Amino acid sequence: MNLEQLGLLGIFIAGAIPWFEAIAVVPAGILFGLDPVLTVLAAVSGNAITIFLFAYAGASIRQWLIRRREAKGKSGDSPKYQKAIAAFDKYGIWGMAALGPVLIGTQFAAAASVAAGVKPLRVSLLITLSMAIWSVVLAVVVASLGVKIG
Repeated sequence: MNLEQLGLLGIFIAGAIPWFEAIAVVPAGILFGLDPVLTVLAAVSGNAITIFLFAYAGASIRQWLIRRREAKGKSGDSPKYQKAIAAFDKYGIWGMAALGPVLIGTQFAAAASVAAGVKPLRVSLLITLSMAIWSVVLAVVVASLGVKIG
């Protein structure tokens, strides 16, 4: 396995980690000299997997998080979840798909949208599509600047 393949594997894994997001790791990968198209594909693939997981497991994840917070003596819903639900109430599924990747993260946008009553497949597809568009736009911007690190 060569250095670029290891870098793309790292981009895939980082894209799958909540809060890292594809839109954060795509510019980083391109800045470190990875191929922009392969970087977008790796990051979007990794991020999409966790979007689908959070959308389909959203209710279970939410209950687990509530129990965990209550065991620590905190209120049931985290401030991040409350922010996600407030965003959903304000913007709906289309707003969550468009703004979720930059406001609260794709995984949490997916979980909040499912918790608000949107079907998991619809949530997964819309948020993944939005995240892919954000990633491509960022890749084009960063690649057109021609800046490289290392």
